[in-house]
Amino acid sequence: MKRHYFLPFLGLFAFVVIIHSCKKDAVALTTPPFQAHFVDATGSYIVKDNPASEFKIPVGLTTRRTSAVTVNVTLTSPTNAASGVQYTLPSSSVTIPADSTIQYITVKGIYAGYPLGANRRDTLLFTITGEAPGDFNQTYTLIMQGSCDVNLNNLLGAYANTNELFGTSAYGPYTTTITAVQSLSATSGTITVSNIYDVVPSWAPITFTLDWSSGNKITLVEQSGIGDAGTLNTTYAGSDISVRPFAGANGTFDYCNSKLTLKMQTGVTGLGWFPDLYTVTMQR
Repeated sequence: MKRHYFLPFLGLFAFVVIIHSCKKDAVALTTPPFQAHFVDATGSYIVKDNPASEFKIPVGLTTRRTSAVTVNVTLTSPTNAASGVQYTLPSSSVTIPADSTIQYITVKGIYAGYPLGANRRDTLLFTITGEAPGDFNQTYTLIMQGSCDVNLNNLLGAYANTNELFGTSAYGPYTTTITAVQSLSATSGTITVSNIYDVVPSWAPITFTLDWSSGNKITLVEQSGIGDAGTLNTTYAGSDISVRPFAGANGTFDYCNSKLTLKMQTGVTGLGWFPDLYTVTMQR
């Protein structure tokens, strides 16, 4: 019988001890000093080809006020981003309404300030000044760069740094031009390129398909009526040139850097194909 009553007694003792050890002293409630601060310290802004593109930076207060509070900020750029060129700042202050603790500074990026191929990347530094600057998050760092979402229209125009390799024979630089584009889907489209091979008389424009659904791939459909085959080999002067994809060798494109690599096989229409890979690398 002793064993039967001894165990509950131990349990009760442990319970009493636990209750006693968990008792805490009351904590005094304190009100933080009134300060203005950025809610975050850093942000990243991809400037898109859209007039509505903007970035909002949250500015906060440590305590609510019964009247509106205006917080001023200054903006500098160690990378020399310029107002009206890379960005606009509609206002250098923000008014936080009464009984609120947060409002936003708006920055609008200028897409034309980040041209394809320029690899421009900017830093904007915002600093709180004026009323109630705090002792934390007084500076906000915003990193800005252009969007690399594919927009076929941005590929139009001249590529003055075009070079080619026909088998082992190199040539260039010269200028090719993308004269037309056409969207096929959300992740594919065509480009038409003139002055490939850079001869007189010039070849007819050649059309290629771009696909960025999984990797950035360029292919072409077999085409004829390209030009005089005598420009490739005088033996075939007066005959027509055909082009087709080169087996196992797709072209590629780097949209952000305005660089396209076209790969194809050339031939004489109705006679056959030359064995060498023909690669044309286009760059602005």
